[in-house]
Amino acid sequence: MSGGLGLITIGINQPKDYCCSIPSESLVDSHLKAWDKDYASRGRLWGGGVKNLPVLPEGSSVLELGCGDGKTLSAMPGDWKVIALDVSREALHLARRVRADVNHIQADAGCLPLQGESFESVFAFHVTGHLLAAERRALAREATRVLLPGGRLFFRDFAAEDMRAGQGEEVETGTFRRGSGILTHYFTKSEVEELFCLLQPVSIATHCWKMRVKGENHLRAEVEAVFLKS
Repeated sequence: MSGGLGLITIGINQPKDYCCSIPSESLVDSHLKAWDKDYASRGRLWGGGVKNLPVLPEGSSVLELGCGDGKTLSAMPGDWKVIALDVSREALHLARRVRADVNHIQADAGCLPLQGESFESVFAFHVTGHLLAAERRALAREATRVLLPGGRLFFRDFAAEDMRAGQGEEVETGTFRRGSGILTHYFTKSEVEELFCLLQPVSIATHCWKMRVKGENHLRAEVEAVFLKS
């Protein structure tokens, strides 16, 4: 491991854990504690597998922002060179049980301890929507910075049409805090494109499906997008 300009360079062939400081604000701090509490008390929150992962060349360098308990990690091919990042130490403990052969970093996605132009792909699956607006913009800047030219960012997050949009306390426009303290923002396609305006959009679409709860159908919806660093 070597340092440069205050950034930590990770040797992605040697799995280790690293920590960096996370900015503290009252709302953000309570949000982070909520995640740790959930993972500590409930273990692996997200069951099932991840469908439709991008098809990448063998040996691709991949950064996953917000790896959570390792749900997406479990579906990644073993030949990818992966760094998994999350703000929750409890989540990272669970993720390591799923994939001990990758690097795990506890860090803020808006302040990555990684050198620029290091990754061919960045995954941001259901992480950006758990941030406030300023943090979402910071994540977008950092994701762009660490992508190699020609690299791609893969984005998935809940859409404004989702059944849970509007539930809880609205702390910012389109961002709600529910009983557990976890924040969720619900995106429009135009919002996502504007957020990652430093990258070239390859595709942006809203996908909807029905979820049956207590005998009734409810709409789930997410925005899925791919961006290119040209």
